[in-house]
Amino acid sequence: MLLQSMTGFARREGTSGRSRWAWELRSVNGKGLDLRLRLPPGLERVETDVRKLITDRFSRGNLQVGLSLSVDESRVEAVVNQDALATVLALRGQLAGVIDPAPLSLDTLLAIRGLVEFKEAEEGEEALAARDADIIAGLEAALVDLSDMRRREGQALGQILLGHVAVIETLTATVERDPSRSPQEIAARLATQVAMLLDGTSGLDRDRLHAEAALIATRADLREEIDRLKAHVSAARDLIAKGGPIGRKLDFLAQEFNRESNTICSKSNAAAVTAAGIELKVVIDQFREQVQNLE
Repeated sequence: MLLQSMTGFARREGTSGRSRWAWELRSVNGKGLDLRLRLPPGLERVETDVRKLITDRFSRGNLQVGLSLSVDESRVEAVVNQDALATVLALRGQLAGVIDPAPLSLDTLLAIRGLVEFKEAEEGEEALAARDADIIAGLEAALVDLSDMRRREGQALGQILLGHVAVIETLTATVERDPSRSPQEIAARLATQVAMLLDGTSGLDRDRLHAEAALIATRADLREEIDRLKAHVSAARDLIAKGGPIGRKLDFLAQEFNRESNTICSKSNAAAVTAAGIELKVVIDQFREQVQNLE
């Protein structure tokens, strides 16, 4: 599966009968799927289908989905009041010997109030159903466009994240290789510190002091943190390669990365290790910022 960003835009428009419609979709980051749907009056009947199409395709992001609809009102139809027309014709028959027997003209009929009414042509149920189907098809096309855009951005984000992971791996190796972590260096440093404490002091228990020094050396070892960082690097690469909606999992890994880098900085007794730990924190923050954009 491909990675998807949560940001994107799509627009589709078209015509159906006398109607012209346009879908506009905007997507930004969100903790979950927050859909804000705006439909014109009279289109409430398609809302259920619209929501299902969107939720079936996306799992995260704040989506604003709007539909605009305009109807060509230039088409009108004449509606004849049949009862009124029948009454007029009946009256003409009754007055046949009194008034001019010439046929009634169209102008005369139109001049009779209430006989003919001109109004906007109405679409039947079949035409409305066809329009609704065209509108839904337009939404499906717009959702494809939005997905494509989110995937393109997701792929670009994936490469950026892999770059951050590579830097984290390099900095982890820097910490691991630092001379200050060698057993000989740790032993020499502790021996010097113990000697300074014992110099001219007879009240200290030498055995107790050496035992405490050994405990401090054990606690200062960064082996566990380095191993966990390596494991997190491997897990991050596997997730990015797998793709799909992995944003939350990568966010959790970012927290774990940060936890290990904090521990390294707190345990560090060498300037180079501390510098690498600080660089780790900077890169991990950048990693986590980018992760927030992933579905």
